[in-house]
Amino acid sequence: MEVIDTLYSVTLQDCPAEVPDRARAHAESRYAKALEQALGGAEQVAAALDALAALEGAAEADISKPDLDLAARWAKACKAAQQAGFRDLGEADGMYFEVRLT
Repeated sequence: MEVIDTLYSVTLQDCPAEVPDRARAHAESRYAKALEQALGGAEQVAAALDALAALEGAAEADISKPDLDLAARWAKACKAAQQAGFRDLGEADGMYFEVRLT
């Protein structure tokens, strides 16, 4: 068995029980690939997650222009990743993808 080190994980949340595990795994994989493509790779996804987590709760005056640019890139990347992830799942009411550092 091959062990793959990951920097982050993607989990489809609030997924109905009738969605097969294989379809769920494919959706998570499509989401991760689209996120990496938009941001430039797994390392950049992890770095963005780390930087955005550090900004949580920061005062508006403490947020720099590069931080705002990163947040905008992240939002755009997540939108593209959602489209890719939900592509073959049909109705996506209530489902969402959670991305976390590992």
